Amino acid sequence: MLSKMQLAQLAAFAMSLATAEAAYQGFNYGNKNSDESSKFQADFEAEFKVAKNLVGTSGFTSARLYTMIQAYSTSDVIEAIPAAIAQDTSLLLGLWASGGGMDNELTALKSAISTYGEELGKLVVGISVGSEDLYRNSVEGVEADAGVGVNPDELVTYIKEVREAIAGTALSGAPIGHVDTWDSWTNSSNSGVVDAVDWLGFDGYPFFQSSMSNSIDDAKALFQESVEKTKSVAGDKEVWITETGWPVSGDSEGEAIASIANAKIYWDEVGCPLFGNTNTWWYILQDAAPTTPNPSFGIVGSNLTTTPLFDLSCNTTSSSSSAAASSATGSSTGSAGSVSGNKGTGSLTSAGSAGAGGAAKPTFTVGRPGGVNGTAYGNGTYPARPSGSASARPSGGVISGSGSGSGSSGSGSSATSGQSASGSSAAAAAASSGLYTGSASSLSGSTFGAVVAVFLALAAL
Repeated sequence: MLSKMQLAQLAAFAMSLATAEAAYQGFNYGNKNSDESSKFQADFEAEFKVAKNLVGTSGFTSARLYTMIQAYSTSDVIEAIPAAIAQDTSLLLGLWASGGGMDNELTALKSAISTYGEELGKLVVGISVGSEDLYRNSVEGVEADAGVGVNPDELVTYIKEVREAIAGTALSGAPIGHVDTWDSWTNSSNSGVVDAVDWLGFDGYPFFQSSMSNSIDDAKALFQESVEKTKSVAGDKEVWITETGWPVSGDSEGEAIASIANAKIYWDEVGCPLFGNTNTWWYILQDAAPTTPNPSFGIVGSNLTTTPLFDLSCNTTSSSSSAAASSATGSSTGSAGSVSGNKGTGSLTSAGSAGAGGAAKPTFTVGRPGGVNGTAYGNGTYPARPSGSASARPSGGVISGSGSGSGSSGSGSSATSGQSASGSSAAAAAASSGLYTGSASSLSGSTFGAVVAVFLALAAL
């Protein structure tokens, strides 16, 4: 039999395996305040600390950045990095690809690696090369005056340059991706970017899909449909939710009303099924300090406090989150290393398609960070912009269409029985949100079964 110390070490190892698959969750952070003043290390630390201690939540310990550059500097490293080290906050680093400032972004990236080394390396979960550059470069982005974008070939070159910059460094293992709108990902002219990245970052805002029925009652279906369209071109690459949210105040967009009550519904129906299952960075912790934008997405108001504007607990959501949790947990039994898992039961219902025309494009652009070409741009907050049209744009053209589709349903994968230390238990479909089609969440399904199999096999020695 194993000693108590060996069992303790084994248990720690099993937990490390499970933790390794846990999804990251956090918020987006610009490098300026809403009055265009710079954020500094103390400001970022205060935000990161609040995010970790928000009433009703746990695990919001990650930060997505838009740029490597401190506001109003040329190539100084953004002070969010030492703040993240001090607050043990993981980072999805961002390099701003539009506007001709990539050389400065690369300089700041290399400087950060040189300065912070392994302290930075252990916190970085990924690197995003650009944000919505393909959308801004599209016909629709130009018509919406969304700002300067980047051609796909140029973006692929930037991705290669970032890979070269991190090779052999503390960040060498960081997966590299790009963030854009779903119809930029599904546009076949951008397929080279899909091929070049390790993961696809998804930005989606049903609130702005005003050419369609976009009330809060439609928001979940619109979100899920656009995520599925992105997954359809991703192949075996992960899709990370890099931006989404619902405004707490501001002007209406079509049938979408900005309100605290609707922001709560969107958090429950869209956010809660994501948290803990899919890498997710919500927009936004705070955007109303010291002035309030229109619309405002901040889940805390003008005062930075751990008390949010609405209840962030997910235990009161519609059955989606709780059903996923209950159905996705495999159980294991056996001796001498034999383990079996119960069948996971999960189902999804996908929203009907919008006919040949597809969903309205969320023509929603990110404010550009400071320091690009020496020009002081926005701080990652969002200006008003024209709404999208309900048209499919597979290659930059417009193919209009209308109609309605019917949803489909599916069920989770059933249990498998394993032998000895390689057994696996059930991987249930993570459930009614429709976002997770047959994949197991962390601490459940195949991972859980494998961990228990290892434990039982060794304990019997």
